[in-house]
Amino acid sequence: QVQLVESGGGLVQAGGSLRLSCVTSGRTFSGYTMGWFRQAPGKEREFVAAISWSGGRKNYADSVKGRFAISRDNAKNTVALQMNNLKPEDTAVYYCAAPPSPSGSMWPQWAYWGQGTQVTVSS
Repeated sequence: QVQLVESGGGLVQAGGSLRLSCVTSGRTFSGYTMGWFRQAPGKEREFVAAISWSGGRKNYADSVKGRFAISRDNAKNTVALQMNNLKPEDTAVYYCAAPPSPSGSMWPQWAYWGQGTQVTVSS
């Protein structure tokens, strides 16, 4: 059974930092692009960042460019999201995601989701 488990969320003041982690289990994600999404109350889930299998390609939403950094450690089956200079509008539940099969696309269909971790940024 495929599992994605996020951790690292919490309450932080504006301007602060958090580091989210996603641990995968149940299958190897060799060759998989991995992504982070978020969903704020009353809003649709939105893309935050994605990283290729090698880590050589990364995509970011315009709203987080220059503040967030996605990384991965394939030996440990983890994907991380370093979030700096956080703003109140970053408040959301953050989800780790994986596509159904290995793909070189940076915009795959996303099939596997974690349970999410809450990030709250106070002003």
